[in-house]
Amino acid sequence: MFLQQLINGLTLGSVYALVALGYTMVYGILGLINFAHGEIYMIGAYLGIVYLALFTALGLTESHLFLSLFLVFVFSALTCAGYGVTLERVAYRPLRSAHRLSPLISAIGMSIFLQNYVMLAQGSADKVFPHILSPEPIESGGFPMSKIQAFIISASFLLMTALHFFIRKTRLGKAMRATSQDRVMATLCGIPIDRIIAITFIIGSVLAAAAGVMVSIYYGVVNFYIGYVAGIKAFTAAVLGGIGNIPGAMLGGLVLGMVESLGSAYISTEFKDGFAFLILILVLIFRPTGLLGEKGGDRV
Repeated sequence: MFLQQLINGLTLGSVYALVALGYTMVYGILGLINFAHGEIYMIGAYLGIVYLALFTALGLTESHLFLSLFLVFVFSALTCAGYGVTLERVAYRPLRSAHRLSPLISAIGMSIFLQNYVMLAQGSADKVFPHILSPEPIESGGFPMSKIQAFIISASFLLMTALHFFIRKTRLGKAMRATSQDRVMATLCGIPIDRIIAITFIIGSVLAAAAGVMVSIYYGVVNFYIGYVAGIKAFTAAVLGGIGNIPGAMLGGLVLGMVESLGSAYISTEFKDGFAFLILILVLIFRPTGLLGEKGGDRV
């Protein structure tokens, strides 16, 4: 049972880590907590169902299942990228020079708006993702990891590794790091700040969309308010690892998933969501900079 709960926690933590990366990247660049990011994750979960239904109607799912799933991820990511860059352009860019509370209020307002937008567009009832992947274990012998869990864990780590390589090794990633360290100096060096910020929102939205589709596949049910709780937990994971620190967000998501899974199994399932908030309180009291954060803000 312990090994099974570790696998469950690793699966859940991988999803939290993907969403937490969006929070920590935006904070690293703008010093802003994008509280509407959880709703991008929720939209990604809905889009997974919508696009799968489309490809099933076209007959692609039955003949080419894995190609269909790949296209579901790609189209969901592209659509959420559009939502993310529109969110930045409409709700945050006009308030970039305003008081710090203004973009925060705007973020909360956009979160409420997107929740109600999806509720009106898709209805308040739960949506079901078809069971197209087998929940059976990878191999016989009582191994506790299912094929769905193996897919989520491997895909999440692949995305996180690709992001880390992108930030550290590519020219665009270096421009993002320069912007996070000193926006004024980056502008003087010729870095297009507005474009870098937009790209940051796009990357975060793509990761959130991937996490949303994974959750649709894993649980099989989505609704319009899953983004709120998942967003708060992902924000907790980002704070736990060190807000603005990309490796910290990855670590924080995995730790939070483990704690939540083990706590539900050995303490009580009734307090499953409470464990995340308990961790947030303890971190803010005893380690405000997070596990990998440093004084002064270790960003991106």
